[in-house]
Amino acid sequence: MSDVAVQIARRVLLPVSLLFAVMVGLGLLVTRVLTHTWPFTVEDGVNREFAGDRSPGWNDVSLVFSTLASTQMIVVVTVLAALVLRLVLHRWREPIFLCAAVTAQALVFFFTTMVIDRQRPAVEHMDASPPTSSFPSGHTSAATALYVGLALLLALRARSTPAKAAWWTLLVLVPVGVALTRMYRGMHHPSDVVASFLNGGTCVAIMARAVLDKTLTWGRAKLSSIRPGDDVAPAGAPAGG
Repeated sequence: MSDVAVQIARRVLLPVSLLFAVMVGLGLLVTRVLTHTWPFTVEDGVNREFAGDRSPGWNDVSLVFSTLASTQMIVVVTVLAALVLRLVLHRWREPIFLCAAVTAQALVFFFTTMVIDRQRPAVEHMDASPPTSSFPSGHTSAATALYVGLALLLALRARSTPAKAAWWTLLVLVPVGVALTRMYRGMHHPSDVVASFLNGGTCVAIMARAVLDKTLTWGRAKLSSIRPGDDVAPAGAPAGG
């Protein structure tokens, strides 16, 4: 197996697989083990409170946030952001990071819903229910990966602490708003969206370590560390003594 394949397996495939296992484990706990344990016993009440507080104005606001995290919008924003990053920074590291984080959370979300079968909250649903489990929230997970990923990239480029804080605050508020929206619209339980923060946030962390880590060579010698006149032995060849 090549060094690159080993790095991908160790830094991407293994952590994402472990995350999937954790998500399934949490889903089984929520739906089969802890259903009669606080705080899961009060989740229905939370959803009823949201449904009881609906108003035309908040309905419109919730629709905006829900649309921001729809599959189509997530794909469009991810592609556009990746293109802008590539054109502005003239490198692939940041675009690959963002696309990988969003893709990883989508895979973990999809396969988790294949294992966990949880019904939507017992309130009126304001959106058409997709044929997936209520656990976890795909909208919240995708919004977390995309907008937290963007916040990380922009904060790394910011030149001042206030600018870093502004990017984090502005963009992290999007998935928070999406989570509240999905509960308000009757599409998810509180534990669904909490689990989605874990999914999306962990995928950002995994891909940041795998892609944004500039010390990672992926099996090749870093050109910046090679000085003129140094002898670089081919891969697998013994170094001169």
